[in-house]
Amino acid sequence: MEGIIFKSLSGFYYVDCGGGTVTCRARGKFRHEKVKPLVGDRVEVTARADGSGTVDVVLPRKNEFQRPAVANIDLLVVVASGAIPITDPFLIDRVVAMAERRGCESVICFNKWDLEQPADLYETYCRAGFPTLRVSAETGEGMEELSRLIAGKVCAFTGNSGVGKSSILNALEPTFQLQVGDVSEKLGRGRHTTRHVELFRLKNGTVVADTPGFSSFEEEDGVGCAPEELQYAFREFAPYLDRCRFVGCAHVKEKDCAVLGALAAGEISPTRHASYVRLYEQAKEVPEWGRK
Repeated sequence: MEGIIFKSLSGFYYVDCGGGTVTCRARGKFRHEKVKPLVGDRVEVTARADGSGTVDVVLPRKNEFQRPAVANIDLLVVVASGAIPITDPFLIDRVVAMAERRGCESVICFNKWDLEQPADLYETYCRAGFPTLRVSAETGEGMEELSRLIAGKVCAFTGNSGVGKSSILNALEPTFQLQVGDVSEKLGRGRHTTRHVELFRLKNGTVVADTPGFSSFEEEDGVGCAPEELQYAFREFAPYLDRCRFVGCAHVKEKDCAVLGALAAGEISPTRHASYVRLYEQAKEVPEWGRK
C-alpha cells in the first residue's frame, strides 16, 4: 500500500496510509543504496496485522531539503517577526532562495503584527512578488487569509525560534495544542519547542510541517547552488538578467549591470540585493563537490 511519512523518530517511520498509521522500519536496501526516507516522502509499505510494517519503496520526490529533513513541499511558510525576536531579513532571503531553487513557492508571514509592524519589510516582499501576510496568532488577524493560501497544499512552517510558528499552527487548528515556548527578553530569542519535523493534517485537507526553525538552515553554505545560478533564486532580478552589458555578469559591482541599475532606480530592494551579494560570496567559497 502507499502512504506518506508523517513523522520520523529514532529509526521509526510513521506512515499515514489514509485509513490509519503504520509504524515502519526501512528495509536494509536503503542503507546500501544510501537513500534515507524523509518526512513528506510518498512511500510503498508492507503492513502487518499488528500495525507495524516496512518501508519498501520511496517514490520520486518533487523536492527535498536536508536541513530540515523534509520532502515534497508545495509551499514554504516563512514566519518572521518585527517584535522580539526580530527576524534578520537575510535569514528570510536565504530560506526563500533555497525554496526557489527547489521549485517550492514561499509565503512570507509577519507574525506579532499587533505588537510591531515592520511595514518596510512587508512592502519589500510584496514588491518582490511573494504572497506576504500581516498576522497575529494572539488576535487572529490574518489567520483566515493564511488558511486560504495554504488550503490543499503540503506546507512547511519555518522561522527563527520564538517568532510564533507553533502559536500560528495552534491558531489555525486548536486541536494541535503544540507546545509554545517563552521568549527570553534578555536574549531576544525563543527556546526551541519543536525537536523534530512532523506533519499534521488540517480539517480542510492541508498538510503542514512544523520544523525546528532557521537554526537548521544556518548550517547550510549559501543555498546549495553555483554562484552563477544564484541570480535565478531572486525572482525580481528576472526582468533584467538579459540586459547586462557583459555575459556572465555577477550583478555585484560590474559596469552597466541592469540589476544594479534597477537597484539604483529603486526597483529592487537594497536589503534583497545585499542578501544576494552575501549569498553569492558564500557560494564562491563552496567547492563544486560540496554543493547539493
